[in-house]
Amino acid sequence: MEIFQLRRAEDVAQAVGAAAYAEDRQGSTVRFLAGGTTLIDLMKLDVERPAMVIDISHLPLDRIEATPEHGVRIGAMVRNSDLAQDPLIRERYPVLSQALLSGASAQLRNMATTGGNLLQRTRCVYFRDVAMPCNKREPGSGCPAIGGYHRNLAVLGTSEACIASNPSDMNVALMALGATIDIQGPEGARTVGIDDFFVLPGDTPQRETVLEPGELITHVTLPPLPAGTRSHYLKLRDRASYEFALASAAVVVTMANGSIKTARVAMGGIGTRPWRSAPAEVLLAGGAPSAAVFDAAARELLREARPHSQNAFKVELARRCLVHAMNTATAAG
Repeated sequence: MEIFQLRRAEDVAQAVGAAAYAEDRQGSTVRFLAGGTTLIDLMKLDVERPAMVIDISHLPLDRIEATPEHGVRIGAMVRNSDLAQDPLIRERYPVLSQALLSGASAQLRNMATTGGNLLQRTRCVYFRDVAMPCNKREPGSGCPAIGGYHRNLAVLGTSEACIASNPSDMNVALMALGATIDIQGPEGARTVGIDDFFVLPGDTPQRETVLEPGELITHVTLPPLPAGTRSHYLKLRDRASYEFALASAAVVVTMANGSIKTARVAMGGIGTRPWRSAPAEVLLAGGAPSAAVFDAAARELLREARPHSQNAFKVELARRCLVHAMNTATAAG
């Protein structure tokens, strides 16, 4: 295995060029190493076997800056702990701070990066056990989770090929905030809205995002939020710390004269990607907060849920999670 370390801003182009060349022309598996909290674990388990690792941990992409539009631009190398405690984030986007602080442990947050968290792999036990088949790890080998252990897996966005859930807390908050993702690749730079960044498994579960070979996330940008915006992140799990969500909800609502003017809601722990439902948001907007409205929105978000025997409880748990998060957000202030 070859290892390269990059330190300068101009090395971003070098990194993506080297990765794209190796992937396309040499048939090598290339991975970028940032905080390493997931990649190293998967390499130890023999799930990831890259021929080349490009260390980007020293690239100057570790700044959090206000944008001229009053949003915030976050470098891909910003550590989760720094992002959660940043004054701009805590003041303008508290839902993101709450989501980050509810994830992992303090030690892992000190290492994990913004870009790496966006690409966090599933915690499905079959994906991490190379003695078992897994379509996400070895396309076409099968999905034993469907008939096996799947209590922590997805009920939304699943397919016959994969029911693995997205494990990130941060991604759920970014989805509710309408973040955009800046990507640098061998063909140049592009920006992708987070709604379009994650892809459903379908019959290609090995592909989880729209990233192409050699592409590197450089920044995440949060849009400005209007006056009267309130937000909340709620995570339900088996234990109080260092545990992945069974169901979580990030809600961002704008209130005016006691009514909900706009709403963006996203849920985690229940989908193959962070899950957002535009029809559910339509039900929330334009009226006064009420248990009936919140319940109708939650049921709409979960309308296409396809649970299996061990995770059917997630449907009711997720409904209650979203209703409670909406109650908390709209009652704040």
